[in-house]
Amino acid sequence: MDQETKQLLEENLKLSKENNEMLNSLIRSKKQNAIFKAVYWVIIILITIGSYYFIKPYISSLTSLYTGGASEMLNVSVSENQQITDLLNKLK
Repeated sequence: MDQETKQLLEENLKLSKENNEMLNSLIRSKKQNAIFKAVYWVIIILITIGSYYFIKPYISSLTSLYTGGASEMLNVSVSENQQITDLLNKLK
């Protein structure tokens, strides 16, 4: 094998090793990115579920307050209508 061919083969081998290192680095980086993205979304989902768990009593009390207040308003309007009807009946 002549000197020039040997030098080209060594240079080719050197470039191949360099490319292989870069490819392995890219693959490693992509795996780490996928893992971090999965952990990121798991944390977001857990925070959402946890915050719902802790806020649920407040939401349920507000909901019961709203529905209770609405039913009381209906009772008041019905009783006012009944009082007006009674008053009208007395005037007749």
